[in-house]
Amino acid sequence: MVQELVTAAVALLAVCVLYALSAARVVKQYERGVVLRLGRLHDRVRDPGFTLIVPGVDRLRKVNMQIVTMPVPAQDGITRDNVTVRVDAVIYFKVVDAASAVIQVEDYRFAVSQMAQTSLRSIIGKSDLDDLLSNREKLNEGLELMIDSPAVGWGVQIDRVEIKDVSLPETMKRSMARQAEADRERRARVINADAELQASKKLAQAAGEMSSQPAALQLRLLQTMVAVAAEKNSTLVLPFPVELLRFLERAQPRREEQNPPQHSGPPQEPAAVPPPTGSGAPVPTGPDTAGPDAPVPAGSGAAGPDTSETGTAGQPEPPRRSGARRTGAAP
Repeated sequence: MVQELVTAAVALLAVCVLYALSAARVVKQYERGVVLRLGRLHDRVRDPGFTLIVPGVDRLRKVNMQIVTMPVPAQDGITRDNVTVRVDAVIYFKVVDAASAVIQVEDYRFAVSQMAQTSLRSIIGKSDLDDLLSNREKLNEGLELMIDSPAVGWGVQIDRVEIKDVSLPETMKRSMARQAEADRERRARVINADAELQASKKLAQAAGEMSSQPAALQLRLLQTMVAVAAEKNSTLVLPFPVELLRFLERAQPRREEQNPPQHSGPPQEPAAVPPPTGSGAPVPTGPDTAGPDAPVPAGSGAAGPDTSETGTAGQPEPPRRSGARRTGAAP
């Protein structure tokens, strides 16, 4: 009888130990336990530590509450200014409601990953290339808001989203390099022109000071000669007074005014003599206008027109020898 009681007690103790071992669960500090009793959600979420469930009735699912770092695969897209880019990102999130993460979504990690990829492609299509390269903070905020809106119902909180890399085509890289080089060259030219302007102002001030003191110009000339001679070269410096050049420039116009250039060329035709206005009939000016019975001038030697005085119309009078006298009589 006693032996049977001892055996029953040992068996009961063994069953209790087996029950305790099958019902005992340990929830870690960074986890929360969600209990499903007969397929229904239990009201209380198990905190970290030792807990018991009903074997065969309850099912415990542990949910990690740590921040999860998930890389977003690179997505190909076309920006708003029609540039093909390849962008990848990284997302940081954590579970804030363990029950919703188990009940509301089948796999919250996969759901967040897919939502991040679609949101990233949407952001690429709405943004310009310059925004992707220089204004990433604003794009990160927009991407975080787009992912966080549906994730709230899953018990997931998006901590932050960062765009990692933006890959550009080789042609676009070369174009951007040429643009950057042209911009740097423009700024260099602007800086050089500003320096020239400031230097010209200083030189103008120095020239004004030297013009008031002629000795300063001579001292500057001597200083320049000393600087050239200190280089130990074969350059020969001969100072030439600037005042002499100015004197020669002023003397050249005066010489041209005193000695105007003489133009050599054929003699001009004599102007036609206008007919007298006293009589009604015109007076003939040559033998061509006289009649057939007109007398021939004496001393001509032959009949023909008199070319000794008037000459042919439009031709100059031939030169005469000194001492010759006119013997012809006017008709």
